[in-house]
Amino acid sequence: MGSLDGRVAIVTGAGEGIGKGIARRFAREGAKVVIAEINSGLGQSAVKEIAAETNGELLFVPTDVRRKDDVAGMIDAAVQCFGGADILVNNAWGGGVFKRAEHKNDADLEYGLSMNIWAAFWAAKAALPHMRSKGWGRIISICSLNGVNAHTGTLEYNVGKEGLRALTRSIAREWAPYQICANIICPAAITTAFRTFAESSPELAAKLPTPPMGRLGDPDDDIAGVALFLASDDARYVTGNTLFADGGSHINGASWSLDLPDEE
Repeated sequence: MGSLDGRVAIVTGAGEGIGKGIARRFAREGAKVVIAEINSGLGQSAVKEIAAETNGELLFVPTDVRRKDDVAGMIDAAVQCFGGADILVNNAWGGGVFKRAEHKNDADLEYGLSMNIWAAFWAAKAALPHMRSKGWGRIISICSLNGVNAHTGTLEYNVGKEGLRALTRSIAREWAPYQICANIICPAAITTAFRTFAESSPELAAKLPTPPMGRLGDPDDDIAGVALFLASDDARYVTGNTLFADGGSHINGASWSLDLPDEE
């Protein structure tokens, strides 16, 4: 018996990295998992890999979380294929260009808002009727210390992630009577996206502070288990919280200040 037997989970951006690690752990614990991913190759590969490892039931749904119809479609697919939508993990994210705030434009900011706030808002509203009808639900939003500490050069990402954190806490308060728990994880882990960033911008990556535990986390071993706890019955009385799975980086602020040019 797994701790998520009989549950249906939707994980956005689950084709790689933290999302994939969470999807794998959920499947291992008995959940039926929808991998909602914009990259069809990554999504299909993740389903095959995790199904082979866990003998679990998984479904890939092509999803651009910036599109309202796509977001509604992933919830509908979960309900039609697996019979419910019990757990929602808002994990999909998008990168940006490191620039000073005055050099960002409207499109930059809109990207951060659509990837995080709008995507999670649409998904949560679509999942609510299914959670409320069961008197049970879990919403987990993957946010970032970048936003908490207002790191330099990533304005749209910071704003999007902090907006997502506020949205999740607001949902936690309003939907608590329905026994829906909504929580946030701020992770620090080595992912494919991080490796790509480190390879393309080694000077910037070198300025990243090392967590007090002396290493960046692993999506499977250090982050997925936190999500599993929040998705389980063990977290039935935990809501509106931010859990920092970051090796202690948040304790003293983990300042990351980039020397960005005054001109574009």
